[in-house]
Amino acid sequence: MIRRRLSEIQVAVMLMSRLPAGQLGDGFPSMNAARWAFPLVGLPVGLLVWAVLAALPDGPVGAALALGAAALVTGGLHHDGLADFADGMGGQNRERRLEIMRDSRVGSYGVIVLIFTVLLGGLALAELGADLWAILFVSLLSRLLMVCTLDLLPPARTEGLGQQASGTTSRMAWLPGAALALACGALSGSAAVWGAGAVMLGTAALVGWQARRRLGGQTGDVLGAVQLASETAGWVALAALLGAG
Repeated sequence: MIRRRLSEIQVAVMLMSRLPAGQLGDGFPSMNAARWAFPLVGLPVGLLVWAVLAALPDGPVGAALALGAAALVTGGLHHDGLADFADGMGGQNRERRLEIMRDSRVGSYGVIVLIFTVLLGGLALAELGADLWAILFVSLLSRLLMVCTLDLLPPARTEGLGQQASGTTSRMAWLPGAALALACGALSGSAAVWGAGAVMLGTAALVGWQARRRLGGQTGDVLGAVQLASETAGWVALAALLGAG
């Protein structure tokens, strides 16, 4: 059982980051089985963001470098998903939207949304500073919301990451990520993290609603959009709530 769980963590790390994860042996687990470990990838990514912020003076330069480091270690996977999702929403019908999202080229909507998201997240993170537990909370929860989206929305395609990671599984898959996020929130000692968490849930729900209404369900790009949009909303909410406090 332990060996299988470790293999599932390896699959999650390989899928959602560029971090070294070793070699998988024969009979490696499916993405569906490994989905519980998706939020765990938020731990090293969040720690990297915190380390860069802690090593540099507070301000936009440190925040920009922290976000750049996070994008580098994740391979820009979620940025690509958000850009494709934004481009796809401009399609006239479901089939055209899915076709646009499959195209590797980034359109004007995707570019604008990416610029706005990165700029907004960087400015918010510059205000927040090197708050370890709050950063880990946002990093974990944004990836947990990907798992929730997988469970609550049907796949929009018959192939692809969204379909491969879907399937009937126990809601127990939510527990490890939820427990870690709650622990980080409690350790932060600030009520602002719970307000930020509520904003993140609302943001993920909005992306999921649009995906269900306009695509018929989730895809890998939708999952990336859920992660990055909710994470950025978390940074902004934290900066606003802590500043107001």
